[in-house]
Amino acid sequence: MSNPFSKNEKSLKIIIVGCGKVGMTLAERLSQEKHDVTVIDIDAEAIQKVTTLYDVMGVTGNGASFSVQDEAGIKKADLIIAVTSSDELNLLCCTIAQKVGECAAIARVRNPDYSEELSYLRKQLGISLIINPELETAKEMSRLLRLPTAISMNSFAKGHVELVKFKLPEDNMLVGKKIMEIGASKLGVLICGIESEGQLDIPDGSNVFKAGDLISFIATPLNTHKFFRHIGMKTHHVKDCIIVGGGKTSYYLAKQLSEMNINVKVIERDKKHCETLCTLLPNALVINGDGADESLLLEEGIKEAGSFIPLTGLDEENILLTLFAKKNSKAKVITKINRSTFNDVIDGLDIGSVIYPRYMSTETIIRYVRGMQNSIGSNIETLYHIFENRAEAIEFEITEESQITGKPLMELTLKEDLLVACINRRGRIIIPRGGDTIQPGDTVVIVTTHTGFKDVSDILK
Repeated sequence: MSNPFSKNEKSLKIIIVGCGKVGMTLAERLSQEKHDVTVIDIDAEAIQKVTTLYDVMGVTGNGASFSVQDEAGIKKADLIIAVTSSDELNLLCCTIAQKVGECAAIARVRNPDYSEELSYLRKQLGISLIINPELETAKEMSRLLRLPTAISMNSFAKGHVELVKFKLPEDNMLVGKKIMEIGASKLGVLICGIESEGQLDIPDGSNVFKAGDLISFIATPLNTHKFFRHIGMKTHHVKDCIIVGGGKTSYYLAKQLSEMNINVKVIERDKKHCETLCTLLPNALVINGDGADESLLLEEGIKEAGSFIPLTGLDEENILLTLFAKKNSKAKVITKINRSTFNDVIDGLDIGSVIYPRYMSTETIIRYVRGMQNSIGSNIETLYHIFENRAEAIEFEITEESQITGKPLMELTLKEDLLVACINRRGRIIIPRGGDTIQPGDTVVIVTTHTGFKDVSDILK
């Protein structure tokens, strides 16, 4: 029996409820991947905007209404994604869709009150996937504070492998050397990407490192530390952190950092909310004050801080606070940005690590969608859009023999601008060479500038 979602057979019919930042990004990405997308929102102007910008249909109305879902085609839908601003509405949308249709359902649930109950809610309501962007953002930030040299880190193979990006300093030993000269393979490291003067290369051994390059490599956490020590860069995690803003992401992050024995200060304007945070975060120091006040930041020790993370609701304020911290300290800084406009301007600023929560949610959903479409021979385990969305890093689970299994990699006719970056064989991590093979039961990480891969066989020409 053929898989109804196998590649090139049919696109999926997808309904998105909610036309905010995440809903718009999903509409853009899923329409680009040639799915039949319908967006529901109570705001007629928002529907007009999304249908003008992207190749999607729009329905104005309450996404939790059966009649509205029926108008959007819920009875023939493959998937409904509820990403409104209300957790309860998202759960209700999915519950109604499950009653009247046979589609999969994804809900965004952000309230910390539900964070311990997500597994129970998903099971009881029959929801395929529940995503919490603030929680995932906090997890990403805590990973970066564990290795402050990194600008970004993506995890594969259930945390056994990391894709790490860092900026090459002017005085580093790698400057002027070719990849083949640094012995990266002996250190268990594969260089996956080099961004230089706005250009991206999926490199081979002949690429030469230059000062200021943004270098991405894949390795186990242990070998990541060994590689950084080998090239003379710091590897220790931070000991303290100042967080500006007391929202959901701040709560999740402060809780995680406290569990890592990192001293945390949270600066929050609202006095009543400070009292709530004091109760929820007994191991953090909560300060009632304006985090945008330079004198307060100096008084609270920003010059000596190991890390500084502005998590206000305004992108502009987060960026200004980051620039202030860069000027007045040596702290590891992480900037959260909600909008995706002015990327060229942001990329031109030296603001360290930048995290876009909307993309984290979107990638989780796109991974699920591609998993619904995949061929029988492999499943997508993990998916990241990297290098400012110019490339993808995809982890495939190899479920059976195929045209790519059992053959040395050197004998496979692979597409250009593509690397087989890592093979995970029952917990043993292999940084592959030409003689290595892919076997059923492996998971394989692919880095490529091509987009839309749904099956591991897509790596072949």
